[in-house]
This record gives sequence, C-alpha cells and structure tokens, in this order.
Amino acid sequence: MSGRAADPAALAAKGKLGELMWEHRVQAAVAVALVAAAAVSISVVGPRLSALVSFFWPLLLSTGFFLVAVAVLLRISPPPAGDDDESGKELVDFVAWCRPEHLVPDAAAVEAPLEPET
Repeated sequence: MSGRAADPAALAAKGKLGELMWEHRVQAAVAVALVAAAAVSISVVGPRLSALVSFFWPLLLSTGFFLVAVAVLLRISPPPAGDDDESGKELVDFVAWCRPEHLVPDAAAVEAPLEPET
C-alpha cells in the first residue's frame, strides 16, 4: 500500500462493483469465454499478419502518405482564427430549411389557395 488513507467513496464503489460482478458472474464468464474463443479461432483459422500486410501494403502505404499530407497541410495552413461559431451556419440553415429573410415572399404577394365548392 502507498501509506495514504483509502478513500471511503472509492472503496464503496469498488465494493459495489464487486457485488455487481458477483451477481452477474455467469454472464461475465460467458462473455470472457466468447472473447477468448473468438481470439483463438481467428488466430488459428484466419490469415497470418504477414499475409495481410503483404496483400494490403499499397493501401497501407497510401493511407499513411495521405495522413501525413493532411497533418502537414493542417500545420502549414491553420484554419482562420475568427468567427468559429459562424463557420457552418449557412450550411446548417440550408439543411434545416431556414430561408433568409430576403428570400421569403411577402404575405401580400402570396395568393391564398381557392377553397373547393361543396
């Protein structure tokens, strides 16, 4: 032990966690067994890592170059420092169907639909 006093809240939380694990011990054991079985079956039946790398090396290399290029471009041309909250407002308004005031027709210019005769 480190010599300092144990936090009662941490001990209570650890005790509750232990009780919860004890209540659900069968489900936890089944989950651990399934994960272990999946790991073993993938390692036995699946391809070796060297086979995957030898097959996908062009994709891995081009992805690495792309990520490096993005990092360099972000480093040499940072985003503008002003108006961060307005950056995508126009796009959000367009998607949310909010029309600017200068595009909304006047109420007098809009004709009311004719009511059907009964």
